[in-house]
Amino acid sequence: MTELSGKVALVTGASRGIGYGVAEALVARGDRVCITGRNEEALKEAVDRLGADRVIGVAGKAHDLDHQAEAVERTMEAFGRVDFLVNNAGTNPVFGPIADLDLGVARKVFETNVISALGFAQKTWHAWQKDNGGAIVNIASIAGLAPSPFIGAYGVSKAAMINLTQQLAHEFAPKVRVNAIAPAVVKTKFAQALYEGREEEAASAYPLARLGVPSDIGGAAAFLTSEQSDWITGQTLVVDGGIFLNAGVV
Repeated sequence: MTELSGKVALVTGASRGIGYGVAEALVARGDRVCITGRNEEALKEAVDRLGADRVIGVAGKAHDLDHQAEAVERTMEAFGRVDFLVNNAGTNPVFGPIADLDLGVARKVFETNVISALGFAQKTWHAWQKDNGGAIVNIASIAGLAPSPFIGAYGVSKAAMINLTQQLAHEFAPKVRVNAIAPAVVKTKFAQALYEGREEEAASAYPLARLGVPSDIGGAAAFLTSEQSDWITGQTLVVDGGIFLNAGVV
């Protein structure tokens, strides 16, 4: 096993997909990690795979205030600190024109994708980071950087996440650095509808000729929570396989 780094991270929405990839990267470098997720059984399985000697899981819905408080409290109880927060929990329950979007669904998207991230940031700030420093990484999306047909509410929420990153970076400096990662399509269950049955076709649009995998985002999150990124805050790192290079290309 890798020697312990002495650092502790809280990663939301991490029973699978991008969140799991982030947790895996942090555990691999020696961090202890608390992961969250809605499904208790899936969360337990993820903890076992990652290593129950270094990882704990707290089940609950990201937008639930009591769950947010419990996750931070359990992290502090288990590990005595919470240096890093990675806000990955998100939802995208609709596919279609934003003109026809049910406003109740829009509220749910914002509650889960944006408000919950703010709630976790507030709680880790007050529990540890305000006095001891640390870093926050918000998982946004390239959908927040340009129009995103048929997933408009998701895109708007991720644009808000990018601005939230800047707001927090400004307010939490110099103690805490806050950055975002904006992935393109990553091969996860969450994004399956965007490539299932047509992966080769979907990947052909990318200059690097493949879709992303969770470890691509895990590596970026590990960098943004490392000493190598100590002079970076308020930024959004686009991890997109080069897809934006094709914008405007005829």
